[in-house]
Amino acid sequence: MKGRLGWILLLALAVSGAECSKVGGKPRSAADDYELPPAERDAHLLGREVFDLVDRAIDYRGSHRGRPAANLRMMGIESLTTTTVRRVVNVQREPVVTVEFRHAGGREIVSCRGDSQVLEEASLKGSFTLMCTSSSGIQRPIEVGK
Repeated sequence: MKGRLGWILLLALAVSGAECSKVGGKPRSAADDYELPPAERDAHLLGREVFDLVDRAIDYRGSHRGRPAANLRMMGIESLTTTTVRRVVNVQREPVVTVEFRHAGGREIVSCRGDSQVLEEASLKGSFTLMCTSSSGIQRPIEVGK
């Protein structure tokens, strides 16, 4: 019974996660982000990666008897993309993911980070909060996925 309940919970989370990416009843697209102010647009771009990586880190931990991945390579994920640098650290077995732009020129937000709380927030309210760093070095929370 315990296994069945876990699968039902996972399915419910996946369905609610799919709903998080909708704007006004239609799926959210990259084009929708261009209507946002520059800081929010940057945070949304980084937020998609943070959300995906946190989800994958939690999945890894669940399939490895509670042991978190020490790095992205253990999860089969590259730390560099053409536009971003991605990192994961574990704080008391909880993954904390940071994604930053490789070339921050012209960006208002240069990096964002989040932990497993982003998955819970997204499933409950359809958006989640990341701690983001501006080009001036100031850190502030930004809500992503509205």
